[in-house]
Amino acid sequence: MNSPRVVERKERARVAKKYVYYFGDGKAEGTSNMKELLGGKGAGLAEMTNLGISVPPGFTISTEACVEYYKLGKKYPPGMWEAALQALKRIERSMGMGFGDPERPLLVSVRSGARASMPGMMDTVLNVGLTTKTVEGLAAKTRNDRFAQDSYRRFVSMFGSIVMGVPREHFEAILKHKKTEVGVAHETHLDARHLRELVASFKALVKEETKKDFPDEPLEQLRMAISAVFSSWFGARAITYRRLYGIPDAWGTAVNVVAMVFGNMGETSGTGVAFTRSPSSGEKTFFGECLMNAQGEDVVAGIRTPLPVNALAKNVPEAYKDLEHTYKKLEKHYRDMLDLEFTIQEGKLYMLQTRVGKRTGIAAVKIAVDMVKEGAITRQEAVQRIGADQLAQYLYPIFDTKEESKANPLGKGLPAGPGAAAGKIALTPDRAVDMKAAGTRVVLVRQETSPDDIHGMNAAAGFLTARGGMTSHAAVVARQMGKVCVAGCESVEVLDAQTVKIGAKTFREGDYLSINGSTGNVYEGDIPVVESEIIQVIQGKLDPRKSDKFQRFATILSWADSFRTLRVRANADVPEQANIARGFGAEGIGLCRTEHMFFAEDRITIMQKMILARTKEEREKFLDQLLPLQKQDFIGLYREMQGFPVTIRLLDPPLHEFLPKREELMVEIAQLELTGGDGAKLEEKRRLLARVEELHEFNPMLGLRGCRLGITMPEITRMQARAIMEAACELAKEGKKIVPEIMIPLVGMVSEMKSQKDLVREVAQETMKRYNVKLSYFVGTMIELPRAAVTADRIAEEAEFFSFGTNDLTQTTFGFSRDDAAKFIDHYKTVNVMESDPFAVLDREGVGALMKQAISAGRKTRPQIKLGICGEHGGDPSSVEFCHELGLDYVSCSPYRVPIARLAAAHAALAEADAKKAAKPSAASRAKPKSAARSSRRSQTARKTARKKTR
Repeated sequence: MNSPRVVERKERARVAKKYVYYFGDGKAEGTSNMKELLGGKGAGLAEMTNLGISVPPGFTISTEACVEYYKLGKKYPPGMWEAALQALKRIERSMGMGFGDPERPLLVSVRSGARASMPGMMDTVLNVGLTTKTVEGLAAKTRNDRFAQDSYRRFVSMFGSIVMGVPREHFEAILKHKKTEVGVAHETHLDARHLRELVASFKALVKEETKKDFPDEPLEQLRMAISAVFSSWFGARAITYRRLYGIPDAWGTAVNVVAMVFGNMGETSGTGVAFTRSPSSGEKTFFGECLMNAQGEDVVAGIRTPLPVNALAKNVPEAYKDLEHTYKKLEKHYRDMLDLEFTIQEGKLYMLQTRVGKRTGIAAVKIAVDMVKEGAITRQEAVQRIGADQLAQYLYPIFDTKEESKANPLGKGLPAGPGAAAGKIALTPDRAVDMKAAGTRVVLVRQETSPDDIHGMNAAAGFLTARGGMTSHAAVVARQMGKVCVAGCESVEVLDAQTVKIGAKTFREGDYLSINGSTGNVYEGDIPVVESEIIQVIQGKLDPRKSDKFQRFATILSWADSFRTLRVRANADVPEQANIARGFGAEGIGLCRTEHMFFAEDRITIMQKMILARTKEEREKFLDQLLPLQKQDFIGLYREMQGFPVTIRLLDPPLHEFLPKREELMVEIAQLELTGGDGAKLEEKRRLLARVEELHEFNPMLGLRGCRLGITMPEITRMQARAIMEAACELAKEGKKIVPEIMIPLVGMVSEMKSQKDLVREVAQETMKRYNVKLSYFVGTMIELPRAAVTADRIAEEAEFFSFGTNDLTQTTFGFSRDDAAKFIDHYKTVNVMESDPFAVLDREGVGALMKQAISAGRKTRPQIKLGICGEHGGDPSSVEFCHELGLDYVSCSPYRVPIARLAAAHAALAEADAKKAAKPSAASRAKPKSAARSSRRSQTARKTARKKTR
């Protein structure tokens, strides 16, 4: 138990913890490297201040304070509020104003800022400090009563909705009524008297809704606003966003309190958002939007359609020159495309935010490749900057140009998100979620989106908004999610919750709409989509030299290949899939599921006859008919892979999967009996039904399948092994190098492995002798059962390679059926029982532990054993990273996921190299021990001397 003195010392240490970081007057207590503590916004403000850029003074309350706030039951940690008040005094001195001073009132903004960008998901309150007294002082000081009243009405509505919980729509309804009453189209046309009346109406609304007066004391407003921003970390939309992007709840948000500068002081004032390059295309052009006589939320919320940022050159030329100089300086400093927020107050520029900008995948690759060419970044940095989801956008479908050319656009908006989307109209986010759950493709249509729409935006294939620009909420989220988006389409008018007018035509919810996120065009109907440019090149439909997109795509992947150590194969069953896989850079086939070859129209009947056969000899007769067909498939795969390895799995599924469903057969038999149909056909159907009944299993996925099938019916294994080896021998005679890899499925015991391997080897020797060809080949197994993983040392005595079948290994480890688990896994994620779907992202703790055990045991027995993974996880970036950490030789995935796996493998290798570099002591640090020891001895001497003096 701690003594009272120890407890007191711990309490003093807690009180002394630094929670508040000031910036202003050219110096900041933080830097851009402190993002975890200051959040992205706070770190950016600190860095700009240190760079000498014009930033209003302010302070950042750290993310640690937010975490403590929740630990203490929504109470500020000791010392935080006092430190905030001290920092507030520094802002007052810097600005020459006083917070709450009726003559020279200082106002502040209170804004969130998590370490990961979460656009619009948390709360912001502007103009904090306005009261019945300070609003008059603001009017007198600026000699602009209209500006003061406009700021006050904005503050009351924002504070009332965000901090006091009054629905925002109620304030908007009052504003709309006032504009109608006065006869103006926009609030900028309301005069000071009208705005005073609005403030009074807004306060009355707050009183009516909350039974509390609107706070009129500045420090109380500040405290409530800070608490509201902290609380918004666990707001519904922030939680939804974090679930979508895997952001931990434990991070918390920082709070930035910054002196207000005003873009709504007249026609020489304004506000805007800009990007140092185009976030949609990646072109090296300064790109942004602005509004004159407005505050920042007006641009982001999309309430008014903004002007292009270069309009400032005409309205406020000096400020625009400063902005151009500033953005170039910042991009050079950060060496990346940046997202900037700024305000111009009566001709003077102030920067309010800088952060690495959200961009489409198309833009991300172009910017990275261009910056390497410009010498701004290295190839390694370029590869690390491209996210797997961003690269996937290169594969998104586009409209069939012939079909699109037949359609007349209903309207045209801003091309804010890549690709093309067609689907049924949903007019609310909740309806979008319901329609998606019912299996419907959805296009969400809104007047403008807000952060509250995030769940519907996630459900939709794309979204269309009537208002807002390329930096509006809809556009920013589209770029983050990789969704198709057309923003600011002025021909769109949402009439009510059921109908929308686009141009001259009215649509109801559920009607089809098509939107082109690359051109901004909006069309009636369901326009067909076709493959992306990249896939068209891979398929040979488009000359790669005519596609700039393909050239950049290929460049970034070639750089990725130079860094990765993990090889990437593809799961492919037929030559056409193998061709696509090779086009995407696959280095072999990691899984050929031979059962898929039997479902072809010319084979399924033979396969069914083989299953119906009662004797081994009869089965062999039909297997002999399947042999040449299967051999030709293998020859096709080998040819496409051009010497790269091909792993062929022997027949795995239960035999009933090749037969018609029991219920369907019963219906057919009943109909034939009723109509007195073909007697021979009726007898055949009855035999089929009898065999289906015989093969029926209560749990077929754990029944007669995999190696059990090959052991009980060895003639199946014999035919497949012969087809594999004959195909290899025939190509070997052509001078091609083929090394077959034959995989035995669902092995749980070494005896099963030995039984099947002996049979394969016997067939292989016979075949090579017959062809007079000597081939190297491997016989291995798929590790997909926990027993196989824990007895891998024994299994490796026979198996020459392991391929982890993580689909079944996940099923059998969790006891989850992957066909049924979705019913509860989504709920598990919602209630924090499970972070992610284990069938999508490899479970490192359980399944991963079994894999580690199998790898270690397998290598002890057979040090050179080849190790891979062929489950769906082979194309998931997080799972690929884990496979790299485990030291696997390769991952195998769907052909269309090969580029993602190549990039993810490079990321894993580079992250490992960076970690080793960081852990390796520098020459200076290696020299430290002696000097550190001398320093320690000196300090000990100094302490002894001090103690003597004290005595």
